[in-house]
Amino acid sequence: MNDRLRDPSLLAPQASDLLRLYRPGANLFASPHRTVLAQGRHAVLTTAANGALCAQAHELLRRVKAEGHVRPLLMGAVPFQPDAPAQLSVPEGVVWGWGVEGLAAAPMSLPAPRLVGKVAFAPTPDDYQAHVAQALAQMHGGHLDKVVLSRSLTIEARIDVATLVRRLAAGNTRGYTFAIDLPGSPEERRALVGASPELLVARHGQRVTSHPLAGSIPRSPDAAEDMRRAQGLLRSAKDHREHAMVVDEVARALRPLCSKLHVPEQPSLVSTSTMWHLGTEISGTVIDPSVTSLQLALALHPTPAVCGQPTQAARDFINQAEGFDRGLFTGLVGWCDGDGDGEWAVTIRCAEVGARSATLYAGAGIVAGSEPALELAETTAKLRTMLRAMDLESVLGDAA
Repeated sequence: MNDRLRDPSLLAPQASDLLRLYRPGANLFASPHRTVLAQGRHAVLTTAANGALCAQAHELLRRVKAEGHVRPLLMGAVPFQPDAPAQLSVPEGVVWGWGVEGLAAAPMSLPAPRLVGKVAFAPTPDDYQAHVAQALAQMHGGHLDKVVLSRSLTIEARIDVATLVRRLAAGNTRGYTFAIDLPGSPEERRALVGASPELLVARHGQRVTSHPLAGSIPRSPDAAEDMRRAQGLLRSAKDHREHAMVVDEVARALRPLCSKLHVPEQPSLVSTSTMWHLGTEISGTVIDPSVTSLQLALALHPTPAVCGQPTQAARDFINQAEGFDRGLFTGLVGWCDGDGDGEWAVTIRCAEVGARSATLYAGAGIVAGSEPALELAETTAKLRTMLRAMDLESVLGDAA
């Protein structure tokens, strides 16, 4: 590996080449316009987001640049909880390549064996619907405007991570595919793997972009029904209210940091293989060039798209109701270089994959007018993104 390719447009390999090179233990982040494949750990940063994370990241990148690295890079993930340790590192070597936009969706089968044992939801489907009902009662009482409730699915299975990453990228050419190596012994190696449709923030030079998503509906295999659902989402007053909460909060957080902030008046439809979303692409110009992409990301995190509103009340309800630790799910994943440029996606449509098991995550935004059964169905549809790529969609059965 090397870190000499400063501009992905110059002599850069194709995304497909880097995806073929990826092996567990490396870190990969692929967006529509660039792909980065990183190997090894030159330095590690585990400071929590509510600590001195940005200052320590800046100092670490400055020191690595002084050591002679042409384009020092900080890469990894930051968890949902502000007091939990980050999983960030400066790699030993980096290769930059073209993005996944236009990547051919070649069929790939997962190598055997795929031994499937126990399947466990946390919370159970019934309990999840009960939590949605409790959240709606809190909203009726004026304590919450929105809360995002999640659930996890743990599967005992042997999953080939390299093939999983390639399949996810081929089906997510307009989104952000990632594989982040997590601490542990080589025998118990784990990786955070996912295909997020949502850009938290990107900074390239002085240009800043954020593309929040909120308001969703599962897709249908029937073309006519699929279009009916998409148009229904565009007309849904409930989903527009939910979306506006997120957009308003993102714009509020960016305005002190950006000039010429452009916020479209109406959202657009964003599609994935399993979902329709409402999305709004917000753009602006960073006022202070020293403000890095990581600083911008932490200024936004967590948005109401993954937590709720008011933020602390929603977080308290999540901690009390969900019954499991989200870990890196609904945090941020991506990279920041020594110049402050970078891309950070919202850590959704993801799983933590180990040698013998995988834990998948999905959530849904609850607002006044939400229906528990429909919110459960939304989380099930979101779980299908990872399960299809694993070739394990059948584990959902009738119990999802």
